[in-house]
Amino acid sequence: MGENTGRRQHVVVIGGGFGGLSAVRTLRKADVDVTLIDRHTYNTFQPLLYQVATATLNPGDVTWFLRAVREHNPRVRFINGEVTTIDHDARQVLLEGDRSVSYDKLIIATGVTANFFGIPGAEEHALPLYTRAQALAVRDRIFTGLEYAAAHRQGEDVRIVVVGGGPTGLETAGALAELRNNDMPITYPELDRSRTHVTLIEMAPNLLGPFSKKSQEYARKALEKRDVDLRLNTTVKEVRPDGVVVGDGEFIPAGVTIWASGIKAPDAVKNWGVPQGRGGRIEIDHHLRVKGLKDVFAIGDIAVEDGDRALPQLAQPALQGGAYVAKLIRAELKGETVGPFEYKDKGILATVGRNSAVAEASHLPKMTGFPAWAIWTGVHVFTLLGVRNRAAAMVNLGTRYLFWHRSHNAIVGDTPPAQGMTPDDLPSRLLSEGSTDVIAEPTHRP
Repeated sequence: MGENTGRRQHVVVIGGGFGGLSAVRTLRKADVDVTLIDRHTYNTFQPLLYQVATATLNPGDVTWFLRAVREHNPRVRFINGEVTTIDHDARQVLLEGDRSVSYDKLIIATGVTANFFGIPGAEEHALPLYTRAQALAVRDRIFTGLEYAAAHRQGEDVRIVVVGGGPTGLETAGALAELRNNDMPITYPELDRSRTHVTLIEMAPNLLGPFSKKSQEYARKALEKRDVDLRLNTTVKEVRPDGVVVGDGEFIPAGVTIWASGIKAPDAVKNWGVPQGRGGRIEIDHHLRVKGLKDVFAIGDIAVEDGDRALPQLAQPALQGGAYVAKLIRAELKGETVGPFEYKDKGILATVGRNSAVAEASHLPKMTGFPAWAIWTGVHVFTLLGVRNRAAAMVNLGTRYLFWHRSHNAIVGDTPPAQGMTPDDLPSRLLSEGSTDVIAEPTHRP
């Protein structure tokens, strides 16, 4: 069935992430009807998902109810649905369940998903960190594995492998190392800390590719100080149920492989009638219009523009892009024009752990250590949506900082009883004959 939008122009926004919400909020100043479509009922603050996966934050701390966007604009409505195809001739977005939504202007802001680069076994056995459910799956798998190891594998090795040396991989490996170093001696006395390993694999010679050499070197030393096993200049050739095979054929045993390397457009985009470039992302022009489609725009990670205008996959390009497209639509309704989109680079941040981060902010000197960590914390808490989310994150992050040596800070979920478990109770894809490294998969997923 179609949608009657009345006499106002109807702007449809697909995706309730940074870019989509930025566009919706800026459009409250325009005389248009807005429909926001998302497959989830909540926005996820992806930069802090690793904190959920490593038991520092609750999932509710990093999610925000999308229907709350109507608070400041009653002309906005929300549809919880999955986009299947887009008919640009009929100007309709088609959803699962045979529903259609007509549009005058369309903004695509769906974000991206993990890119496994066709590496054998990666999609089947590695765990990405792009959604709330994935973060909870990582957390529950880690703690189930620790409980199983404490009950049945004392004196044997425990290992987690993180693939990718960008900010997500760096932050995840640092948090896991601090969990092992600070919490496990108290909470898991059955396990030998020296035989509990966190390994970070990066194919480039340095961590944090977009950062300066100074920041890269600081990050490397900070991880090594936390006893993270760094494998730089190392390519993953295969991911197996019980570990990874790297470039020279070496097998690194592990019970959990966390994937933080590369992005691509969701497969569904192939059915949307849009031109696709690198990683299947949607090709746009200097005004963030989808090439060949006058009234269709793409913003954030899902969009790609080649050359020196290529944007980083960060929150700021999405936020600025969403606001720009909304202002462009407002201008066009008045018969006015606006210039090309110009991204204002506000800098890049990454943290390794407590009191340790790198910050390269515009118009400020490059910083490392506690000053950079304070900036990183402030920026991330401030960027969270909703007063409740900011307050909850401040409490949980603050508690973790002030009482880092206290074991009760971990926020955990359900795990099956470990004492009665046998190898047959564990999914066979997580244990191999003769493998001593194990982090077991939970018997359920959230």
